[in-house]
Amino acid sequence: MPALWSAAEAGAATGGSNLTDWSATGVSIDTRSLAAGDFFIALHGPNHDGHAFVAAALDQGAAAAMVDREIPQLPTSSPLLQVADTLAGLAALGAAGRNRSRARIVAVTGSVGKTGTKEALRLALACSGPTYASAGGFNNHWGAPLSLARLPPDACYGVFELGMNHPGEIAALTRLVRPHIAVITTVEPAHLGFFPSVEAIADAKAEVFFGLEPGGIAVLNRDNPHYARLAAAARRAGAVEILGFGAHREALARLIDCVLDSRGSTVEAAVCGRIVRFRVPVPGRHWVMNALAVLAAAQAAGAAVDRAAAALAQLEALPGRGRRHELAWRGGTLTVIDESYNASPAAMRAALGVLAAAEPGAGARRVAVLGDMLELGDESERLHRELAEPLSAAKVDRVFLIGEAMAALDEVLPEENRGGLWRMPEEAMPALLRFLEPGDVVTVKGSRSVRVSRVMELLRAQSARHNPCRPET
Repeated sequence: MPALWSAAEAGAATGGSNLTDWSATGVSIDTRSLAAGDFFIALHGPNHDGHAFVAAALDQGAAAAMVDREIPQLPTSSPLLQVADTLAGLAALGAAGRNRSRARIVAVTGSVGKTGTKEALRLALACSGPTYASAGGFNNHWGAPLSLARLPPDACYGVFELGMNHPGEIAALTRLVRPHIAVITTVEPAHLGFFPSVEAIADAKAEVFFGLEPGGIAVLNRDNPHYARLAAAARRAGAVEILGFGAHREALARLIDCVLDSRGSTVEAAVCGRIVRFRVPVPGRHWVMNALAVLAAAQAAGAAVDRAAAALAQLEALPGRGRRHELAWRGGTLTVIDESYNASPAAMRAALGVLAAAEPGAGARRVAVLGDMLELGDESERLHRELAEPLSAAKVDRVFLIGEAMAALDEVLPEENRGGLWRMPEEAMPALLRFLEPGDVVTVKGSRSVRVSRVMELLRAQSARHNPCRPET
């Protein structure tokens, strides 16, 4: 594996001092995922100090470690880069990684769909050259610089996800990433508890344009009611071109037709006047919109749009973001759609749309296990209550609710659809396990801190315990 950072390069980037010479092939901040040859950065976290793990990192094969204090138990010959502050050192290393890169850089933000769009761009752009994309949801004040520090110098394309839940956060990140192309997937009432209005959320997302490189391009959802506001912000920031995507007749990546089914969508679109037909193997109209954003960004990046569209056939749902599990269940199969990573009103509606398209077995039911949507402020009660409409439209037979805010929804559900309301996921399991039968299709979704992912874990454990010879698919 080629070297990513030498001791001299990292020292020059951070202004730090090396005790010995070294060369690293990767960058890590966590010994649980550290690979041999990584450069370990000892960050001060809210619960743990990375300096307590420096010795373990070196024992696991780390090439070196960045520190801002002495590690008494280490030999003086240890490969350490000493800096004034490791978080500032990580930011400096990320900035240096960006400065040396000749890649076309794409930044992706939005209220929903960021990670899925970023992963789809990874696939789509790789057909036109070496492509790097940030891992997982590494989209904050340490995730963005860490991702830039990992950017291979020979990459042709780099894709970076930028997230926020307060004003000003994206502004700092985009000035570090300095994208050539800025994608906003959509603007919806997520994190509304920290903003006075959805328009204020749009303005915070529009901060992504502050870091646009000269000649930069904005890729925007033409169907979103905040399109004009975002387009104006992009122009003020110096964007030379705005590519809209969606079903709108003026969209430059325009949906012509799509056939939705329980496993995905068959799509026909026009990208800057050129017709492309492709398959998205992940269900839901929201994934069709993500795909159009990807093709618009590919066009803006100078990649081959036809090859990008074809590459989307390899797309897979991510863990906690729509991944489908077929569990052995009482002599049959239980289908569980794992949407447990997080939740907002728009994401809830999208997940229920996927559940609506699912095909339960003969006589079986559609079931939703829903946890609170957090950070909605004064609008929380109304937004939870309004989930009754998409639940009805999806023909969901039974709804199991977890959390305090879901009480608003429980009050308006028809009696025949109410499965119960519990504060904790573990408390809901006995009733849920009694109810579920082979052939049922279950969607599990809620905000991360509500821990509805525990429902997924417990369902999978129940299946494995009673069906040890039949693996999950």
